[in-house]
Amino acid sequence: MKPVERLETATAPDGSALTLYRHDGDYQLRVNGVELMSTRKSHSEERLAELACSHLAAEDAPCVLIGGLGFGFTLRAALQALPAGAKVIVAELVPEIITWNRNPQYALAGESLRDPRVEVRLADVGQELRTHPAAFDAIMLDVDNGAASLTTKGNEELYREAGVRSAMTALRPGGRLAYWSAEPDRQFVRTLQRVGLTVDEHRERAHITSGALCTLLVAYRRERSA
Repeated sequence: MKPVERLETATAPDGSALTLYRHDGDYQLRVNGVELMSTRKSHSEERLAELACSHLAAEDAPCVLIGGLGFGFTLRAALQALPAGAKVIVAELVPEIITWNRNPQYALAGESLRDPRVEVRLADVGQELRTHPAAFDAIMLDVDNGAASLTTKGNEELYREAGVRSAMTALRPGGRLAYWSAEPDRQFVRTLQRVGLTVDEHRERAHITSGALCTLLVAYRRERSA
């Protein structure tokens, strides 16, 4: 049996412990001992980008924001869906996660990060939303396990009504706001609807053929018909 390698550790700004593991060529990120993501389970993160960006393929120069780099699954799928003139901004709060993905010794998101359309910002995505009104054609938020299953308390603000309003304000007319969640959350759906968003709910498996079902919420400004 191949050993589980503990490769890297880091501490998030709120004190949460992040640990990067590798086992038999696959990578796993745990937060306070709880699995947050794995390279064996990327399908739902890829679908998040496809659902958020599919309407932008024919645009000249769309601009999209991804909250949370993770292992780069959402970024990679967004790049595949977007045109050559697109700009993709990735806001990542933990500098070590950026470093790990850029490390050529790890088979993570290095190739995607070298794409000239990509700008990585060491930043709180909540602050990016608050300070860039009407800036983005799509916003993808995959910074935690969702409103009901938070692993990092510092992410809580993104799922409150004020955080959702900031995200909605950061959208351009016709924009899409997409959230990844480990499980269904009717309360959070009601929060999205309360601020004036129309919500489509999608259930996708973590792996394309197996694994737990995840929930993808795609919200639209009311001025755009879904």
